[in-house]
Amino acid sequence: MTMDKEAIITEEAPAAVGAYSQAVKSGDLLFLSGQIAIDPATGQLVAGDVVKQATQVMKNIGGVLRAAGGDYNDLLKSHYISGRYR
Repeated sequence: MTMDKEAIITEEAPAAVGAYSQAVKSGDLLFLSGQIAIDPATGQLVAGDVVKQATQVMKNIGGVLRAAGGDYNDLLKSHYISGRYR
């Protein structure tokens, strides 16, 4: 069985670089990764400490979730790959 895939695109998060999408929706699932602390209004990396940068990343994720018709309550899993937590 093949599921349809839909690219999710929003101005509430930084544009994807290269041949990527901000997220891909397939059925009831939304896949997104590679979010960084770029302010979509300026296109610039947020200056400051890790708290400011993490806050911007979460704002960006929220924008993508809203564009896909969801919100933070719909998150199933978060996975950080630098070895800190998984």
